[in-house]
Amino acid sequence: MAPKFKLCLPALLLAVAASVQAEDKVVNLYSWADYVAPETLQRFEQETGIHVRYDTFDAPEVLETKLLTGGSGYDVVVPSSSVLARGLAAGALKAIPHEGLKGYANLDPDLLEKLAAVDPGNQYGVPYTWGTLGLGMNVEAVRKRLPNVPLNSLDLLFKPEYASQLKDCGVAIIDSPQEVIGLALHYLGKDPYSTDKNELDAAQALLHQLQPSVLYVASGRQINDLANGGICLALAYNGDASMAADQARKANKPYEIAYRIPKEGTLVWQDNLAIPKDAPHPEAARQFIEFMLRPESVASLTNTLFFATANQAATPLVDEAVRTDPDIYPPADIRDRLYADRSMSLKDMRQRTRMWTAFRSRQ
Repeated sequence: MAPKFKLCLPALLLAVAASVQAEDKVVNLYSWADYVAPETLQRFEQETGIHVRYDTFDAPEVLETKLLTGGSGYDVVVPSSSVLARGLAAGALKAIPHEGLKGYANLDPDLLEKLAAVDPGNQYGVPYTWGTLGLGMNVEAVRKRLPNVPLNSLDLLFKPEYASQLKDCGVAIIDSPQEVIGLALHYLGKDPYSTDKNELDAAQALLHQLQPSVLYVASGRQINDLANGGICLALAYNGDASMAADQARKANKPYEIAYRIPKEGTLVWQDNLAIPKDAPHPEAARQFIEFMLRPESVASLTNTLFFATANQAATPLVDEAVRTDPDIYPPADIRDRLYADRSMSLKDMRQRTRMWTAFRSRQ
């Protein structure tokens, strides 16, 4: 038996080595659904021989839990700036050296500067997409009820005499306590990340005035409801409202769905590519990020989901109607009024969560 075993051993070792090598030609991606165009994934796999295993999450808290728990098995994740900050604080991310990272020079300097507030030196996050929180609306329905009110003003939401006029056609609010409370503070002329009790009380009072006019607080529903006429005003992400507008156009609806960045300013969010500290295939992860830094890799995503890309070299490849839309690619004077996503302490987040629970329960 011994000679036979010796003859089989090299073949066995070769088989094991081949299996390991095949396993190494993998990158495990954890992101929002449809956040990489299928043709982009196909090109990456054909060019590199690396297979992409694409898992999705439907809420940033799900990603954050996996990231902070560790051992997720993912190589590339797509956190918001605030989730990235908490991942950094927990030591859950691997640095991505810029040296030799092809395409890094294509990134928007303004977005890099905003991200540097939570990622000093931009060592761990690579900006991917960005957008704003603002007003998605059924233009005809809103104008019918409020003919003289600017459509790009948060007054539509936060002035009770206006919001009450929209109650009958449906007002929806995104289910995101940090973002909505921050926007209420900003509307009041306060720091969106204030921890001052008096300022938070003022924001809570503002939300309390809005409560009677709100049909629902939820995430994910606004797209179809706006497109189908189920609601007439939504505090939503620009991409969601733009997708609703696209759906309504394709369905030949007799009304226009539009998105407006509030003239008072609002949150500019951005999603970033990052590598978990315990990523099993860090080199494949770096190759994937380099590939996503190519202009053609992200332009098709913007054309489909209507979120602006952080890659300036990709902008000319975006459909003209999208890249010239000032509510998707805002001009400099509007961008100056946007405030960046920022992390908060757990204590301060819990305080806002309590405020939000009171708002949602209509107490």
